[in-house]
Amino acid sequence: MQFFIYSRKSVYTGKGESIENQIEMCRQYIHTKFPEACDSDIAVYEDEGFSAKNTDRPQFQQMLRDIPRKKPDFVVCYRLDRISRNVSDFSALIEDLNDRSISFVCIKEEFDTSKPMGKAMMYIASVFAQLERETIAERVRDNMLMLARTGRWLGGTTPTGYTSEKQQEIIIDGKVKTSCKLKEKPDELLAVDMMFEKFLELRSITGVSKSLIKQGIRSRSGQYYSLPGIKEILQNPVYCTADKDALDYFIAQSSDVCFEEKDCSDKHGLLAYNKRDYTKKHAPRQAMDKWIIAIGKHKGRIPGKKWVAVQTIIEENIPTGEKPAKMHNNYSLLSGLIFCGKCGNRMFAKARYGKGATPGLFDYVCNNKLRGGTGLCDCQNIGGRQADDKVCEYLMKYTVESSHIVQLLEKLRRDVQGQARETPLDVIELRLSKCNEEMNNLVHSLSQGELSPAFIQRVNARAGELDKEISALVEERDRLQSDVDHITDAKMQIKMLAAALSGLKDNFAILSVHERRTLIRLLVQKIVWDGKDLHIYMDGGQQSVSGLLMESV
Repeated sequence: MQFFIYSRKSVYTGKGESIENQIEMCRQYIHTKFPEACDSDIAVYEDEGFSAKNTDRPQFQQMLRDIPRKKPDFVVCYRLDRISRNVSDFSALIEDLNDRSISFVCIKEEFDTSKPMGKAMMYIASVFAQLERETIAERVRDNMLMLARTGRWLGGTTPTGYTSEKQQEIIIDGKVKTSCKLKEKPDELLAVDMMFEKFLELRSITGVSKSLIKQGIRSRSGQYYSLPGIKEILQNPVYCTADKDALDYFIAQSSDVCFEEKDCSDKHGLLAYNKRDYTKKHAPRQAMDKWIIAIGKHKGRIPGKKWVAVQTIIEENIPTGEKPAKMHNNYSLLSGLIFCGKCGNRMFAKARYGKGATPGLFDYVCNNKLRGGTGLCDCQNIGGRQADDKVCEYLMKYTVESSHIVQLLEKLRRDVQGQARETPLDVIELRLSKCNEEMNNLVHSLSQGELSPAFIQRVNARAGELDKEISALVEERDRLQSDVDHITDAKMQIKMLAAALSGLKDNFAILSVHERRTLIRLLVQKIVWDGKDLHIYMDGGQQSVSGLLMESV
């Protein structure tokens, strides 16, 4: 007989139900129940430092891969929750083991899936294991939120201007408990003060960024503050004093405010909890009605009236359907596609303003230059209209039959056709048809008169084999169909691109700005401006356009 032992523990420790103890008790169980078993008949899989919330554990996955290959008779574990606290994961494992006639034994609860009652009790226990996991998670969250109401700093990356500091609190029963609070970093807080002052003056995050760059003010990482970073600081309640204006604002936002008007003071700042949803990818910012606002133990920096004014301006600048974002325009073709040869940043379109400026003219300007002026990057600007016209004129060369792009399209078309010929969907469909026909014949034969038990057993065995084969064929057919759909889409895209290129000279002038942008990005990977020439990168290769643009502004 062959045995698999699986053991797991969430944290590294030698106490209690350690990995070693679990394995030893499983070995004792096997030798007691199966005296003829040798140590060579037992394979051990150990995961230490992994939770049971899912099955993404290295040794558990290795065991799953070894099961169909080594075909053990028993999978043994110490306790049910060592496998999983998720009912669906657990059920899938048990069903797979049952299909392979492998018994699952849990020695602590004395469950054995080779017996019907053991199987039923194991499913019931798995439901309670999942309930326990979800209850623990909810209890931890409730405890965290309860601590948040006390104004403690609960850990994590501290906001700009602060570091964390441990402090001891004396509890009534004489126990000493350690907590954390925010401690000021004066040099960073001066930058925060400047951000709020400049934003109220300029009403622009980009303007704040330029001011910081001009004065050489950098973040704690040594980099210039990014626009999202500045916005995050301006929206963080940690800098706002816990006064009446702040209280009224967060009550109006339906936040869970943990203090009353009598507690308001300009001596302390605020702490906001539950600002982000960490159950989702990238932890998106939650609406303010999900926030918990408490009085912190640190000193407030920005009066509530001023902080609320900043939030109002930010909300007014958020683009809507009636008011598009300022960064979008309906005149440039290459904005964001051109890269500065000096600093490597993207170049964006900027309309010309001021007295004497010709309406409709614009330039492509390095993003670093836009943010911090020539002190950050002194790359020369490019006349936008001239750049768009010259690049489009250059791309027209790719409409002739001898051009590289047409040759590339033809190669892509041949590759796609080759893939289509290699797709064995017809073979799969034919085999499926034969299997279904045989299955129907077996069912029909079972309905004919009295049959011997031996014949029925052979028919059932064959039906089981056919059922598995049909399932595998259907899965393979679906996969191949996905490949065929992908090939069909590729054919259509190549056909559309070839058609667009063939009529480019005749139709380019009547295309919209958006359509021209899309077409250019199909052909061009990027463009680099070195201050004199544009260098166009297409299809992974550089097409240097020397002397394409000699005039810069």
